[in-house]
Amino acid sequence: MVDKIRVAVIGAGGRMGREVVKMVLQDEQLELAAAVSPSSAGIDAGILVGAGACGVTISPDLEAGLADARADVMVDFTVPQAAYGNTKTAILHGVRPVIGTTGFTPEQIDELDKLCRERELGGLIAPNFSIGAILMMQFAAQASKYFPHLEIIEYHGDQKLDAPSGTSVKTAELISEVRQELRQGNPKEEETIEGARGGYYNGFRIHSVRLPGVFAQQEVIFGAFGQTLKIRHDSYDRAGYMPGVAVAVKKVMTYSGLIYGFEHVMD
Repeated sequence: MVDKIRVAVIGAGGRMGREVVKMVLQDEQLELAAAVSPSSAGIDAGILVGAGACGVTISPDLEAGLADARADVMVDFTVPQAAYGNTKTAILHGVRPVIGTTGFTPEQIDELDKLCRERELGGLIAPNFSIGAILMMQFAAQASKYFPHLEIIEYHGDQKLDAPSGTSVKTAELISEVRQELRQGNPKEEETIEGARGGYYNGFRIHSVRLPGVFAQQEVIFGAFGQTLKIRHDSYDRAGYMPGVAVAVKKVMTYSGLIYGFEHVMD
């Protein structure tokens, strides 16, 4: 019998964290090793997510959660202010990090990659774990070779803290890898209301919409003479990210070093 991959879930009491706990409990190849959430400490993780008692009590902090967990992988969907420290702590404990939080600097990613390689651990930081969203980004990058005039519009709920979203920034980065910088629009263009044209990135614009009732959508609009092309992805539920998280947890067991971007571990 193949040993199961033991998973520690950080931020288990949050909305994404609860989905991760449920996914781990339902996947036959995975085993919940630890769950961490200061606000839900002392509660059985399975009961917290409505799946019945699983025997894993939620810990108040990461050090306590990892102490005796013998975890192989840590999944973190917390906040940018905590994710870097959590990732470093996990690596130093010999645990492979799978991070769904954005906000890492290039210097931090390089440092964490070095730590992973020194310990022969795999790791992943991904702005988006939705397989559909990853395909949307890849299709947009392909289209930008032929339609260099484009704009990105991303939609999220009004409680999202960062703008633009990590997904839109990653989309812009992928596009910029294959598209030469091209400053779009009329050179005499003037914003009569500051910010009306959105954020500037490598010649094109990113627009962030924040409204109640919205979950997560993004579209990339391309314009050319006599035609437009729109590539759009819509997410309606956090459960839609879980197949990607499951793939990531299994993939980080197979390589060394920290990878940025879920597209690099998709088959």
